Amino acid sequence: MSAECHNATTAQIQEVISRLQSPIPDLPTLLALLTAPLASIGLLPPRFTGYNTSPISHEALQVPRHAPLLQRALLENVLPTWEAVLIQEHAYELIEQYFCPDAISFASPSARQLALYAYSTILSTAMQDYSLRLLAKLVKGYPIDVLYGILFSQSSDGSLGRHSITWEDCVRDVVAIPAKAANFSGERRDLPAVLEHGPYFTDVSKRVEQLIFRIRNERSQERISSIAYLLAKLVNVGVFPACPSALPGQPSFFQATLPVVRSRLLRDDDSNYSATWRALLASLPSSLTLRSILTSLFRHLTPIQSALDASPRTRALVRREAALLQSLLGPLNESQSELVDCLSAVIFGRNWEEGHARIFACWAAGAQKGQRNREGLDVLLSRVMDIWSDADHVRHSLLSQHKYVTLSLLITVSSFSAPSPAHELALSPPFVQSISVYISHLDPSVRRCGMLVAEEIARAAGKSLDFGEWEGDDQGKVWCRQVRELIKACDVDAEEPAEEPEETHVDEPLPEHGVPQPVAQNKPPIEIATPGYDSDDSLTGYASPVSSRSASPTPSELEEIERDPTLRVGVKKVPRPVYLAQLGELIRPTSGVQGGDEQLTATKIEVALEVAEELIRRKSGYGSELEENAVNLVYGLIALQDNYDLDGFDQKRQAALNALVACCPRKAAPSIIEEFFRNQYSTDQRFVMLNALALGARELANLPVPELPGRTSLPSEKIAFPSKRLPPSQHKRYLTIGDQVRTNDPVGLLLEGVTQHALDKSKEPTADKVPELVRERNLRVRASSKITDVTTDASSNRAALMRQLVGPQHPKRTTFTEVAAEFFICPFINRFWLFLRDEQAREERTARQPVLHQYRGAGTGLVLSALVLGRFLETLAVLVHAARNAREWLAIIAPDSLELALTLGTRPLSRGEGTDEKDGEPGDKSGATGPGQSKQSKEAALLTAALELAVIVLDGCLDLDGGRSLGLEHTSLLLGTGEWAGKVFAALEDGAKVLGGGGTQEVRLRRAAAGVILKVDELSMRWRRSMVDLV
Repeated sequence: MSAECHNATTAQIQEVISRLQSPIPDLPTLLALLTAPLASIGLLPPRFTGYNTSPISHEALQVPRHAPLLQRALLENVLPTWEAVLIQEHAYELIEQYFCPDAISFASPSARQLALYAYSTILSTAMQDYSLRLLAKLVKGYPIDVLYGILFSQSSDGSLGRHSITWEDCVRDVVAIPAKAANFSGERRDLPAVLEHGPYFTDVSKRVEQLIFRIRNERSQERISSIAYLLAKLVNVGVFPACPSALPGQPSFFQATLPVVRSRLLRDDDSNYSATWRALLASLPSSLTLRSILTSLFRHLTPIQSALDASPRTRALVRREAALLQSLLGPLNESQSELVDCLSAVIFGRNWEEGHARIFACWAAGAQKGQRNREGLDVLLSRVMDIWSDADHVRHSLLSQHKYVTLSLLITVSSFSAPSPAHELALSPPFVQSISVYISHLDPSVRRCGMLVAEEIARAAGKSLDFGEWEGDDQGKVWCRQVRELIKACDVDAEEPAEEPEETHVDEPLPEHGVPQPVAQNKPPIEIATPGYDSDDSLTGYASPVSSRSASPTPSELEEIERDPTLRVGVKKVPRPVYLAQLGELIRPTSGVQGGDEQLTATKIEVALEVAEELIRRKSGYGSELEENAVNLVYGLIALQDNYDLDGFDQKRQAALNALVACCPRKAAPSIIEEFFRNQYSTDQRFVMLNALALGARELANLPVPELPGRTSLPSEKIAFPSKRLPPSQHKRYLTIGDQVRTNDPVGLLLEGVTQHALDKSKEPTADKVPELVRERNLRVRASSKITDVTTDASSNRAALMRQLVGPQHPKRTTFTEVAAEFFICPFINRFWLFLRDEQAREERTARQPVLHQYRGAGTGLVLSALVLGRFLETLAVLVHAARNAREWLAIIAPDSLELALTLGTRPLSRGEGTDEKDGEPGDKSGATGPGQSKQSKEAALLTAALELAVIVLDGCLDLDGGRSLGLEHTSLLLGTGEWAGKVFAALEDGAKVLGGGGTQEVRLRRAAAGVILKVDELSMRWRRSMVDLV
């Protein structure tokens, strides 16, 4: 029976995990699933008790076994879908309880275990924005010292071996957090401050010091080894730098903890704290790790500003730093062979200041007044003599190194108490031979270092030796005199300073449990203004008449009225969709009887448009849900009409379609293209489709995308007043219709900039062919640039290299070059030719019928109308420009696009094209009209768009291969394009009138025609000799 009960309780939690991993139908179901496990382990906040409709037994949930499964299900299945809803309903606290339980639950063992497993669970799953937020809160509430307390709180159960294995995993996770967070954030600047590399490891350093202080009375080998492992990992990530850094992004363990360490050592009466440090350094797994820690410690000692200063204050500072080393490293003796070898490698293997030589010698002497550690001095002296007497050191070291070693030798010898080792040293053969090598050195400063040592050792040994030549200020003589004055006394005998040489501010001890404590807020003082003299006596106050009107409600009161349930009786609340299928049902219902409650329908559309873009982008990269629902969402969003006058309807619908194209291009783009050539849509709906294709393609290509008007104002010269900007309400009031149309045309704005950039490239080569411009350029005196401008290419190349080194992100993002030809441009062009063939066939079938019954494919709102066709060509031009790096561009995209532009600019597409709406006379098809002639068959907008598309294609061919493929493989197409642009430009120069021309449109048309002529001429000049047959 007990086995059956155990299986039943286990099945309860397994069912909860399984349901969390599956689609959840509504919010109450989700809340019931979230509250049941928390209630079983006593971590459910009291205000959520009512949602626990399906409780499970207390024995069902085993934290070590089920917590990682629950946390992974929340991260991978629940949060991508329900995060926004939980935040809106103020229920996100339930999610946080599974990862970083609140302060009320901190004492619970289950809460601590959940936090312990949360680290590995979050870091082992794909990082997302909500993962960063959970990680930031987890780092604050459960730092490294708290995790140590969780694992080692019970040391008497015989499970320290298992704990140590878990501790190593935990340390690896803690150390890897900043790197993983930075890799996910990339170039974004929204990384939480607590997860940045510098602040994070600075806080970890303080926590580690706090942890060392806490275990000072329980120095078991297991505890010491665990913290030593943590220190080794911190060394590997650079927390013990070889030199102090002022940069906030470079953490330093001793820079963050040394002030606190000094204060603890002053109060360390039983020496447990210093003994703990010595045990830690002795337990480090590698000598290289120990060298890194020693180097960082020595670099962060208080620098001796005047290294040869013999004043009592400086000697006291030297003794204080030596006492710090004595406490942390212990007395120097030969028995600590590993420490001595590391010290020798650090002290004499790196470049140190002369002040460090005094500190090292004082530490070797014991750093206590009236006492000498003769064993430590012997160890240091032997190491110094090995370096000082080495012939290679004498011949090849720099002068600074000679001074450092010489000063170390003299201070060490002077620190010995009687009897001094100077007598044995003076008679040793290595010393005598090194003196001769020094004296024969060519550098006088180095030579005097050897002479100074010889004289002082002889004097200490009771002998007399004087080389002379010590007077003067050149070639190291001043330094030698200062050293003689310094070694007359010992730093170890200095008196305690009356004042500390530097400010040793001690930080407040960190809370032991790691949960943020409430901080008292400093309120600004209230200042009472004293009445002063008022010089204007003519100003007198008066009482305002009491208004009979009631006071207007405040915004907070309006929100309360809006939320009042008694005022919304009978109004159904539409739940926020969390799945794309639910979103599609709100936009395009497929179940039940349509119509009926218009208010409910309007609310559904409003809620759907409010969350559509956010939900689509959040689902990108999560399984196949977006691909399965993309086509249905495209149909629904395109067919939507603003029948209920909703706020921001056009902008929200456009943003949702843009997100579909950018996040699911292989499904959304072909569907939009197919729907564009159906005759059931209005001109506005077709423009929405074209904008979605263009803006989505630009986003896929990582090109700048203009913000939608109404959401974020577009910077446009058209809406900028010459004087100060009016307030937003007045600014919108005085905008003209033309300004608004231009602002709502992002494709036109993009094409105008792209075309201008392409035409600017032809200015310099063309200017060399005009004699007047050449003469003016030669006569102009240009000032030489003294500052070289740094282009963004270098930074972009570095960013690309870093992305390549980091590796592919998860999930892999689709680039526009991968899908441009197959899913955007080629289907767009091919579908247009099929549509044109079908429309012309329908016109031919009705051509012999009466005029009233004839079919015209170029009517208002149809695809072949000049307005829609011009926007179609503009969109295609934007797509072609964004796809210039695609492999198919030169062979397929460029010639097909240029052929389409040439055809639409020269051939009639419909039998009714060019008909004058006033008199019904057909226009002339010669391409130009002069005074007294019939009207032009092509409208100015269509001609301009076709010519601008040709400019972009020609400019791309010139940039990619110099125009070789287009000039040699499509010669007739190239020459035909040049001939067409030449005729248009000539007609405009002769005064021809263009239908729909004039003003800005005529300027753009002239510019585009001239640009095509220049591009064709430049390309033809390069390959004219190879175009023999047709030129």
